Amino acid sequence: MFLTISTTGTLERPATDLGFLLHKHPDKAQMFSTSHGTAHVLYPEATAERCTAALLLEVDPVVLVRRGKGKGRGGAPDSALAQYVNDRPYAASSLLSVAMTTVFKSALRGDCKAMPERAASPLPLRIEVPALPARGGPELVHKLFGPLGWETVKAEPIALDEKFPDWGESRYVKLVLEGELRLADALRQLYVLLPVLDDAKHYWVAPDEVDKLLRAGEGWLAEHPEQNLITSRYLSHRWGLTRQAREALELVRLAEADDTEVETIDNAVDETTDTEEKPVPLAARRREVIMEVLRTSGATRVLDLGCGQGQLVQELLKDVRFTEIVGVDVSMRALNIASRRLRLEQMGERLAGRVKLMQGSLAYTDKRLKRYDAAVLSEVVEHVDPERLPALEYAVFGAARPQTVLVTTPNVEYNVRWETLPAGHVRHGDHRFEWTREEFRDWAGTVGERHGYDVEFLPVGPDDPEVGPPTQMAVFTKAARDKSVQETKGKDATDKGTTVKEAKAA
Repeated sequence: MFLTISTTGTLERPATDLGFLLHKHPDKAQMFSTSHGTAHVLYPEATAERCTAALLLEVDPVVLVRRGKGKGRGGAPDSALAQYVNDRPYAASSLLSVAMTTVFKSALRGDCKAMPERAASPLPLRIEVPALPARGGPELVHKLFGPLGWETVKAEPIALDEKFPDWGESRYVKLVLEGELRLADALRQLYVLLPVLDDAKHYWVAPDEVDKLLRAGEGWLAEHPEQNLITSRYLSHRWGLTRQAREALELVRLAEADDTEVETIDNAVDETTDTEEKPVPLAARRREVIMEVLRTSGATRVLDLGCGQGQLVQELLKDVRFTEIVGVDVSMRALNIASRRLRLEQMGERLAGRVKLMQGSLAYTDKRLKRYDAAVLSEVVEHVDPERLPALEYAVFGAARPQTVLVTTPNVEYNVRWETLPAGHVRHGDHRFEWTREEFRDWAGTVGERHGYDVEFLPVGPDDPEVGPPTQMAVFTKAARDKSVQETKGKDATDKGTTVKEAKAA
């Protein structure tokens, strides 16, 4: 298998900077051992004007068979000869993707301490794969790579035999990509799409493949028009894993859309109570109320679920009574922005010890979220499809079970007060719904009763006598009966433990 990555440059910004980004010196030919053969990295050309890095993967078919990977597509064993004589040593596939993660691990993450700005900037790239299986032909190649920012996508069919053109074309193409992209983005696209085009994987697809797909697809897969085909083929058509990946990508899409579009209605200034010198947006008012409720609750360890770009986390850090603050979001882009906003890398050790940012989906239970005093879901529930709200409900109230939970959401009745909002429209394009005050109270009351929480409702913003406040808040507190049951269980466990110790001592 063979892959080349080329770029051009000038004397001021030489093309040989590619060596820094790949963490492979252009003057050296390097060799790496993989589980299925040997990978070589070398530079056929390396000048200031043009630099090309080549990845050559020598696959040992005997090793593949001995490792139990000589299976044909669909899991049916090949004939004895076909286990050894096949296209694996020559045609780009998931074997090459795995080799890339071994050889270009740092480049895939976009890490380059020597040249961080260069790693974060687009480069003029030309990528060539001489033999690429394409089940779907050149048309599918264009569908997969075309929406990803490449100026040129060439998929030249390879004839079965050039001497006998009547035999027709093979299922292989020569791939050429040209355009200005970040190197990390280009490598991650190849990592995902090479096995997708081959529509086969050389190894067993386990549940952790979903996480690998989400990491490699960050920034492009959630919005890709062929997302369904990509997820299905990458996960070897395993429906359970494919559905899990699609649900996570949908959450990413919603989160990233929420990050990139300014919610002008949500952040509008309330001019009814503030002076012209110091207007206060509704979003700021919401954070003020949340902070006040958290202080009153006595919480010290707080979860911000759906933390977005970290505005609330930043406010919590200013108050020393909050000793542990965890921001959770499904969007890595949002978390990266939050990290920059908080200046995590420049924080002192004591301050940095109080805050943590984690990627996670509220559609699934997460043991990392247990044993916290309070959790905040600020403007989160309305971005979740109604049929998936029970999953979020159980993850927060049934599994994590903090002492206090704060939920804020828009009050749709107040929308008539926004002059800039057309009638019948929701405040943000990604809102799946917006509740009336009665609907919100019904939902919150049902959740509280089901999971043992008392519920109190508070207005956020001006409380209009006719339509209510612009934002409505529910404060869930573990019911006294629920707390006493938990304490009783703990006491019983302690008593039993003491009895056992006494028995042993006797």
